[in-house]
Amino acid sequence: MKKKLVKSLILALLMVAIPYIVLTLLMSLGILNSFWSGIIMLCGINIVLAVSLNLATGYLGQLTLGHAGFMAVGAYVSAILSIYYQWPFLLTLLIGALAAALIGIVVGVPSLRLKGDYLCIITLAFNEIIRVIIVNLKITNGSRGLIGTPHETNFTFVYLIAALTIFVVYSIVHSRHGRAIISVKEDETASELSGINITYYKILAFVISAFFAGAAGALYSHYIPVLVPKYFDYNKSVEILVMVVLGGMGSLPGSIIAAIALTVVPSLLISFSNYRMLIYAIVLIAAMLLKHSDAGIALKRMIPFLNKKGKEESL
Repeated sequence: MKKKLVKSLILALLMVAIPYIVLTLLMSLGILNSFWSGIIMLCGINIVLAVSLNLATGYLGQLTLGHAGFMAVGAYVSAILSIYYQWPFLLTLLIGALAAALIGIVVGVPSLRLKGDYLCIITLAFNEIIRVIIVNLKITNGSRGLIGTPHETNFTFVYLIAALTIFVVYSIVHSRHGRAIISVKEDETASELSGINITYYKILAFVISAFFAGAAGALYSHYIPVLVPKYFDYNKSVEILVMVVLGGMGSLPGSIIAAIALTVVPSLLISFSNYRMLIYAIVLIAAMLLKHSDAGIALKRMIPFLNKKGKEESL
């Protein structure tokens, strides 16, 4: 058992270290220019956002549209502490993430009693409330944007936070708490009758998701030269949700791949950037139709059968 655990640990470390070493070498040698380096940085930030939202939406089953609001809280708290108080970056990142988690508790306690469309609407309203507050505060410089945030975010920080997010979400999902969270998604009534505190697990998943969204916001605020509230509107929340849905709700590898794809492709197709949200809407509608259609149900039934058949043939 110990040998198997050591092997798994070594394999996990290699999976984390090899991409980091390869990408760092490519950047340092100039093979990846500043354009591609910037895209890789944004990919890492979007991975943190997509994976963290997957915990609340994919595994817990709560459809929320306020993830950009938590990102905004982390971004502005971290940026303000850096600009006005000259606090070190790592400390401001942690405080920004904790501030987002605190807001997650404030929003989550009343809103997670709701379900379906009502939860979606209230989280969307929270996102807009946060954005409007930022626009009307003097300390954030309003809609003109916050200028002067130190450029502290680098590839190492982004990569480590992304790896930490994946590790934490993976560990939670494959633990006793993760099984409880998934059971809440499958059937709330049965979970409650089994003795699971569904309110506790809903808030737990929601707060952890908000914490990492705040960390992603802190990374973003120390990467771009001007921090504007427009970036954190409902379109950003929809974009993150599309990453989760497109990658597969409840799939960590899917969220990572979708976050990379939906960061790289729009950057390459700049001339079609105005149609980005239209494409996201079509993708969401198609995903939901396929999920509930006869074809989608038949496909879901075929996949286990094909996997079983493949295993029998290999034997």
